[in-house]
Amino acid sequence: MRRIRLAIVGFGTVGRWLGEAVHRRRRWLEESCGVEVAVVAVATRRDGFVHREGGLDVPTLLALSAGGRPLGEHPGARRWATALEGLAATEADVLAEASNTDPRQPEPASSHIRQALTRGTHVITSSKGACAASAVELLALARARGAQLRMESTVMSGTPVLSTIREGLAGARVTSLRGILNGTTNAILTSMAEGLDYRGALAAAQARGYAEPDPADDVEGHDSVAKARILAAIAFGATVGLDQVIRRGIAGMSSHQVLQAVRDGARVKLVVTIVSATPPARTAGSVPVEIRVEPVALPLADPLSRVDGVMNALAIETDAVEEVIVIGPGAGPRLAGQGMFADLAALARSS
Repeated sequence: MRRIRLAIVGFGTVGRWLGEAVHRRRRWLEESCGVEVAVVAVATRRDGFVHREGGLDVPTLLALSAGGRPLGEHPGARRWATALEGLAATEADVLAEASNTDPRQPEPASSHIRQALTRGTHVITSSKGACAASAVELLALARARGAQLRMESTVMSGTPVLSTIREGLAGARVTSLRGILNGTTNAILTSMAEGLDYRGALAAAQARGYAEPDPADDVEGHDSVAKARILAAIAFGATVGLDQVIRRGIAGMSSHQVLQAVRDGARVKLVVTIVSATPPARTAGSVPVEIRVEPVALPLADPLSRVDGVMNALAIETDAVEEVIVIGPGAGPRLAGQGMFADLAALARSS
């Protein structure tokens, strides 16, 4: 049976969930994918890079992490100060990069991914910032080195939208994408449509764990912008700079605006729209797509208007099957971990 050596960089909630899933589903991986997956390395900023060629014991790692103890206490493990040093000094077949969730910060994930791909190591990642900034470049590097780069978790977490575009709609030409890609803002707008003002709706989302104490990345649209840039790379092969995206978040929305839409038979949603640029917009140095992230009052006849709470949705228009709509949850460590596990399984089956 083939053996896959897996290195997990970023052993926070997502990385731990992935490690536990690999351990718990090992029989499924053997029977369905024909592989034995051994976690040979884990890395965190605090603990550095911990490696054991014969494989690390996942329950021991989880126990050390839960107890706040150094991962380097794992029996028989070697340690390097940083992930980059450890990746350079050891061998792995797949890197799972989960070190960074900041949608506006590519590093350190970009460097980890680039180093692994340069060595011909396959990569699966949940790091939105790295993929938003450099997906086209990194995908080209992967092809040049005979490796795969998969990033399902970066958009709608475990709900399979990127694989729908890349594999499920293989050969079809995507003409436009339109979606609700941030569960926090969708939950806030849903509560506002039910009568809460913005402050009350935000507080309710924070109390339920949907919104961070500092919700700026969500409510100002930065998270949705990162996901839109990744979608542009996957669907159109386009690298889109931050300054080329029209962005308007929901922080300035009033109860009057949201409730007026309800009275008009509509619902306000933070909508991501990605379309092919019109010919006049294609000036020197421009990109072949236009991206907008903004609140839109959607009529109730629009399927996206009925996507409420923390749910996400993406409508994909193509030249072959017209419109496909994928709806599902779009956030959380379990979902992000499942997206990475699905990428690992796809790699195992195709390599």
